[in-house]
Amino acid sequence: MGMTRTDVHVRDLRYFVAVAEELHFTRAAERLYVSQPALSKQIRALERQLGVDLFRRDRHGVALTAAGTALLPYARRTLAAWEEGAAAVEAARAAQHSTLVIGMSTSPGRGGLLPAIRSRFTAAHPGATLRLRQVNWEDPTAGLADGTCDVAFVWLPLPDRERYAWTVVAEEPRMVALPDTHPLASHPEIDFTDLLDEPFLALPEGAGPLRDHFLALDARHGRPPRIGAEIASTEETYEALVAGLGVCLVATGNVPLLTLGGVTARPVRGLTPGQYALAWRRADGGRVLVRGYAEACGRVTGGG
Repeated sequence: MGMTRTDVHVRDLRYFVAVAEELHFTRAAERLYVSQPALSKQIRALERQLGVDLFRRDRHGVALTAAGTALLPYARRTLAAWEEGAAAVEAARAAQHSTLVIGMSTSPGRGGLLPAIRSRFTAAHPGATLRLRQVNWEDPTAGLADGTCDVAFVWLPLPDRERYAWTVVAEEPRMVALPDTHPLASHPEIDFTDLLDEPFLALPEGAGPLRDHFLALDARHGRPPRIGAEIASTEETYEALVAGLGVCLVATGNVPLLTLGGVTARPVRGLTPGQYALAWRRADGGRVLVRGYAEACGRVTGGG
């Protein structure tokens, strides 16, 4: 079995492939930016290491031997795999020094969720920068759809849902926010059927399925909602509530943002909970920082 399996350098394989493709030492040396004697010496060393001639050299020129012909496809494959490996390392290096933009329409609050994710994420990706971006409610994807954010905290369902992947961060009952002066405000709990004829505050048309979700179309059995006003931010919602323009469904975690002076929130019977999620574009699922942030979020929320 004469040949010993010894470690061959990637450089030696690159030299071998160049000579095998040019079948000419001088041209191969020029292509590699090395001197021809240095190249010849390196190939001889490789042949000694493998215990076999890879090239036949005579006055007609250079030709591959049977052993050289056998090695060539594997040498090419090894070089290609190494190129891929080097590219992966470079991508990881670049990611360490890049910025991940996190979109949200309302601050997640929710028991220090963001700082907890940030500390896990930064431990794994110390060189990366996180940037938070507030997006108004016209865009239910919080910056994912137009590419201005890399990941985003959103309420499900999303429009064009097949474009996105997500991990659910919290399931929260939908409560109803209403002015203190509203006749139903004194009830400890309200049946959704008692709200069917109330004017509702609605997200902008562009919010699509999310607008429907916060109008609870799923619980209206085909009865169209009355829209009292459209709202695109927490401030607008609070102003519209105080002005008596309508009532509004709100996720439990967002209740503190609205129950300032003059507004009350009550539990509602007959509604499924809302789902708050961290989402990203499926196409970006392989990006180092996107995956890293999703994993950090999953560990903090116990979702994976």
